[in-house]
Amino acid sequence: MTDLSAEAVPRTDGTHARAAAWRSAVIGFIAFFSLVDLFAAQAMLPALIKHYQVSPAAMGLAVNACTLGMAISSLATGLLSPLIDRRTGIVCSLGLLAIFTALLASAPDLSIFAGLRILQGLCMASAFALTLAYLGEQCSDGEAGGAFAAYITGNVASNLVGRLLSASLTSKLGLEPTFYVFAALNLVGAVLVGATMRRGEMMMAGRMPLRSAAILDHWRNRRLRAAFGLGFCVLFAFIGAFTFVNFVLVRPPLSLGMMEIGLVYVVFLPSIGTTLLAGRIAARTGTRLAIWGSLATAALGLVLMLSSQLAAVLAGMVLVGAGTFFAQAVATGFVGQTAVHDRGVASGIYLASYFAGGIVGTAVLGQLFDRFGWTACVAGIGAALALAGWLAFRLTPPNVQDRLGAAAG
Repeated sequence: MTDLSAEAVPRTDGTHARAAAWRSAVIGFIAFFSLVDLFAAQAMLPALIKHYQVSPAAMGLAVNACTLGMAISSLATGLLSPLIDRRTGIVCSLGLLAIFTALLASAPDLSIFAGLRILQGLCMASAFALTLAYLGEQCSDGEAGGAFAAYITGNVASNLVGRLLSASLTSKLGLEPTFYVFAALNLVGAVLVGATMRRGEMMMAGRMPLRSAAILDHWRNRRLRAAFGLGFCVLFAFIGAFTFVNFVLVRPPLSLGMMEIGLVYVVFLPSIGTTLLAGRIAARTGTRLAIWGSLATAALGLVLMLSSQLAAVLAGMVLVGAGTFFAQAVATGFVGQTAVHDRGVASGIYLASYFAGGIVGTAVLGQLFDRFGWTACVAGIGAALALAGWLAFRLTPPNVQDRLGAAAG
């Protein structure tokens, strides 16, 4: 079994550099296999609506029900992570994810489909959070940047490849084989983790009361509270834009087919590059300016997505994707810098808020789409971006007194 820990890497000649690159690549692949199911089903929405004979709002809510599971799991994993061996936890999460994904192929009705998506979310978020924890614990300071960049790349790539693959397979093979293919990908991820990660030591259970108390402590911090709310708004907007635009794409005047919808999601490709630059840009401009710029970019994209011309809609999707991914990356970094203790708990609260925005956004925007149409849906997304911009006013770095007070507490 390959050991991914920094301590196990020989530090002679180019061996260390090659091993570090290998470790970063593996982390990127783990991120990919953990999250490839998250948005893949969105590209299947037109086919799923035909299969279950339901409205866009109902199907959108069922498909995005995984974000409810992810919200619950993110917070729970943040609290319980000291008690969970990273390798075992990730392998079990991906193994269970494969089972739930395969069961989607034969889900008899929408309620069972939604329930399985919630269970998928529980597994995806636990694998996601435990991999981030492993990354922070096992990578040296010099390698952490490259490993984190690889993780972000795997995350964004899962969004792009998952949609492309699901749309292509659904068009050629149908729904059931498509879910089996994604279940196989989850199993590949579990095997990869089992083969490359070593078992780690777990912390003592006596720390649990302290970590539970940290939830209240982080919520009292107005900067962190603003970041949690911003994360909620970002996925609220992202989910709304990229769930309901599928129905716009298949209807006149655009009238795209399933295979063409898959190709449309190449629009996420630029987001890989812009997301990787988020940390550097935020360091130069400050968190607030970086987020305001990303939200303005996404807002411009929303305007373009109202067009009846495919080129304008695609350009709008590029801007919305790049803007929201960028804002998410900057906000995540801000939480890590601002939480001066129990960063795992702070990250868990942020991710819980972020994913909660996904399920709430689907419910609210789905009703707007069904009752009033795409323009009203876009207006709702724009309102979420505006609220995020207002919350960004509070994303200032903590001063010395804040840090001293937190350390004393």
